[in-house]
Amino acid sequence: MHGNGLFKVFFIIAAITLLMDWYVFNGLRTLTNDWQSKPAKVAVVWGFLIISVGVTIVFLLGMTSFRSAKGMTPFHEWMLSLFLTFFVTKLIFIIILSLGDLGRFIYGIANKASGHRTNGEPYFAPRRKFISEIAILIAAIPFSGALYAMIRGKYDYKVHRHTIYFDELPEAFNGFTITQLSDIHSGSFDNVNAMQRGIDLAKAQKSDLFVFTGDLVNNAAWEIEQYIDRFSQIKAPFGQFSILGNHDYGDYIEWDSLADKVANLEKLKRHHAELGYRLLLDEHVNLEKNGQKIALIGIQNWGRGFVQIGDLDKAMQGIDQDAFKVLLSHDPTHWEEQVRFNPTDIHLTLSGHTHGAQFGIEAAGIRWSPVKYRYLDWAGLVKEKNRHLYVNRGFGFLAFSGRLGIWPEITVITLKKKIA
Repeated sequence: MHGNGLFKVFFIIAAITLLMDWYVFNGLRTLTNDWQSKPAKVAVVWGFLIISVGVTIVFLLGMTSFRSAKGMTPFHEWMLSLFLTFFVTKLIFIIILSLGDLGRFIYGIANKASGHRTNGEPYFAPRRKFISEIAILIAAIPFSGALYAMIRGKYDYKVHRHTIYFDELPEAFNGFTITQLSDIHSGSFDNVNAMQRGIDLAKAQKSDLFVFTGDLVNNAAWEIEQYIDRFSQIKAPFGQFSILGNHDYGDYIEWDSLADKVANLEKLKRHHAELGYRLLLDEHVNLEKNGQKIALIGIQNWGRGFVQIGDLDKAMQGIDQDAFKVLLSHDPTHWEEQVRFNPTDIHLTLSGHTHGAQFGIEAAGIRWSPVKYRYLDWAGLVKEKNRHLYVNRGFGFLAFSGRLGIWPEITVITLKKKIA
């Protein structure tokens, strides 16, 4: 989007947010009307207006550059996150306040119709302070949640452990463990020490195999360079393997030329090697233990509505029909559309991509995220007949610089031989 189109979008955003600011400003004036301290009134009412307008201005100015070759940096993500936080908070405040205003309007109409309105009585009754108090209390909930998500939640790593039983698993691999990371999105990190805690947690699992299922970067290969010495600390006896995700191809930013874009992808592939990861590009490797084997398959990205260049048939060439198979495929829609219907059993597919929307509820038996309206399988373990899919919630974050309810994940899967 360029020129006039971008200006129109920015103008509309600015107009809407300024109208919202004006409405909230007046609601806060009602709230503080009877306060004795004038400095406190000024701090709350004008302080809100200055901060809110400032966030909008910086957000709009920053968004003019995020599609450059640098892409969306942590600065852009923070500005977007703060803008969304203020927008949602103001929207909730306005909804509550407008319900009170609607009541005032209905009361005024009713008074006029009944003839109870006396001369000099205002048509609309004054706003009641308690409505503004209720509005600010309710609006404080998403505001506080968003701040927690941005400051702490995005680095609140959780280990998800699953034991999966298979009839076809070779006896030698009974108890074999796999640690999976996905969606590192290295261009988004803004706290290296907090990120390192996640790496240390992955290392502490001491699994037999380590796999990474795509989106190492947001857009460009340089994003991972400062963290190579950190993520390369993760080692496993049977090796470290990886695949590409949709963001790894550099499709979401502008390049000076196609050659630059191609060179970026080749550079990113070299970085996988520097990390100690064997990048699987529509191919497979056999993992051998005590003379028995399982096939580890890795394809390039294939996703509904995203990059579709992964070639499963090519990757499976030469694999024995009866071999036990583990597939690395970034987008779970690939499993939905191709893997679960494949004539050859693929026993376990490991994916990521959805991030669980970085927001939702997984507690007290409730499991919900807005991403469920886009993806059939958006997090956790799924089974259909003899085929399993595990969708990792992601190690990093993108666009919204936070996580709330859907925490960053380190997955540990134990393969077990089913006993007849």
